[in-house]
Amino acid sequence: MTTEPKQQVAIVTGGSGGIGRAICTELAKSGCYLVVNYRSSREGAEQTLAEVLAAGSSGEIYPFDVRDREATAAAVEEIGNRLGAIDILVNNAGTIADGLFMMMPPENWHGVIETSLHGFYNMTRPVLERMVRARRGSIVSISSAASLMPNRGQANYAAAKAGLNAASKTVASEVARLGIRVNVVAPGLIETEMIEKAPKEYIKNLIPMARIGRPEEVASVVAFLCSSAASYITGQVVSVNGGML
Repeated sequence: MTTEPKQQVAIVTGGSGGIGRAICTELAKSGCYLVVNYRSSREGAEQTLAEVLAAGSSGEIYPFDVRDREATAAAVEEIGNRLGAIDILVNNAGTIADGLFMMMPPENWHGVIETSLHGFYNMTRPVLERMVRARRGSIVSISSAASLMPNRGQANYAAAKAGLNAASKTVASEVARLGIRVNVVAPGLIETEMIEKAPKEYIKNLIPMARIGRPEEVASVVAFLCSSAASYITGQVVSVNGGML
């Protein structure tokens, strides 16, 4: 007699729209129970949850700000205690505040880094403690092509995402023997609200595929890295950018 595998629990930060929503939906297709985190858009998170349910899985929405270390630690403890495990963490929460570096106010520098890089620490550290005890787990963080190539006006964003890449590789090396994998996905230009004001037609000319990516194309790579099919992949930064070098 065989037993059915336990439903995996996945937390996705910044899951109220865009790439985060696509990731939640894709993980739901593989049967994960989704904890859809959001900071301000409850309506967006509810829409994401509706898509998770439509994909045939289950989940919940959970508000907290990844910049708040105490609130994040409390959320991770409550989720882990109530659901029994945290099998997957996707650090997707991020923000932009573009501007030339020489004219960038300190709040724009710190705000972007606090969300992407400090948020990574605030989420990943308490989740890792649980994964280490369970000796299993997968962590995927969403970086950006800006972390790998210069993009004028995004020094803050590039610094945050490049730090995320380096931190993830180091953490991956520390926990690899404990059954935990840590990877990064670095999207290029993806059709989300974050690029509404971007010069899309001009940027298309810089992309070998000559088109903007879709959130689902990022989400499918994330889901693969979270799955057992990627059991020998850790410490990697995977670009999803249409061929940009």
